[in-house]
Amino acid sequence: MAFASRTLTRALRSAPTLSTVKTATPRRFNLRYQNAAPRRGYASRATKSASNNAIYGGVAAAVLASAGYYALNSRTVRLDAPIAESFKFSSDASKKDASAFIPTTQDYQKVYDAIAARLIEHDDYDDGSYGPVLLRLGWHSSGTYDKLTNTGGSNGATMRFPPEGDHGANAGLKAARDFLEPVHHQFPWLTHSDLWTLGAVCAIQEMGGPDIAWRPGRADRDVSYCTPDGRLPDGSKGSDHLRGIFGRMGFNDQEIVALSGAHALGRCHTDRSGFEGPWTFSPITMTNDYFRLLVDEEWDWRNWVGPRQYQDKTKTLMMLPTDVALVKDESFRPHVERYAKDQEEFFKDFSNVIMTLFELGVPFESEESARNVFQRTE
Repeated sequence: MAFASRTLTRALRSAPTLSTVKTATPRRFNLRYQNAAPRRGYASRATKSASNNAIYGGVAAAVLASAGYYALNSRTVRLDAPIAESFKFSSDASKKDASAFIPTTQDYQKVYDAIAARLIEHDDYDDGSYGPVLLRLGWHSSGTYDKLTNTGGSNGATMRFPPEGDHGANAGLKAARDFLEPVHHQFPWLTHSDLWTLGAVCAIQEMGGPDIAWRPGRADRDVSYCTPDGRLPDGSKGSDHLRGIFGRMGFNDQEIVALSGAHALGRCHTDRSGFEGPWTFSPITMTNDYFRLLVDEEWDWRNWVGPRQYQDKTKTLMMLPTDVALVKDESFRPHVERYAKDQEEFFKDFSNVIMTLFELGVPFESEESARNVFQRTE
């Protein structure tokens, strides 16, 4: 196991330096899954169809006070510059109190560093890292956005409350929320909405993925802003379902494929989605292997008592019906093949589209130029 991990790390370090996208080898995460029999795991979820309307009616009467709202001014931070510029923090409280805390980019870097330190320290989750489930938390909190109604998205962190926290697609994400809660106690001025997306950014970068530009400005909202069930992808469906879910957020076919590349990380768990197994042999290291495996391997239906899913010849890897739909669909497949051949191209497109996902529906007061890229741990 240790030999496999060292071999993978050396291979990543020997790869050519990318000119447009910064990457880093994953740090101190134990690669516990290599040529091993599949065990219970998760990174995607088949959503439940039950309506939560009755729940909303009862819970909305007990609306909780939201955490302090803040937004940003339009100061500029170059993405390739050392973290130096300040983000302004504004809220109703800070407008009334001139002594209110105003975090700088150095403060946000400290938050990033605290999350990264916890990822290193707590390496006993799933395949050796909380990284994949942190990415899933940021993804699922953002992927509820509806461009027609301008509802949902990362602004609000409404997964803190039932019914949204109890949606089938969000099963298992309490582990990620609990993992980040000590960081919130350490930095109480930070909203959960910003923390969850910043945690996902940290996870991507610390697992060897591309740099992700990020800016604060999300507010925590109360239970009345919870989104209805059914807005997240159902892994048991096909290409029409993917276009319906992602199109509701405003994404095109190329962006759908790029976002699907997040399945390079993590695994499915039978006690959450019903599906079982990892997508790749390196579920805590971000690569383009997900696309290479989709194109190069033969995927057959798994013969088991669980939901319909695909498996490779070794019977150790899995793919969901939504994954295989990407290579069967004539519009999706060219993007899959392009990313399978060129990891740099995948990283570049993934960096752009995941940044967009994390910002959907957020009423930023800052300009896009205020985005910043965090320094990775050394």
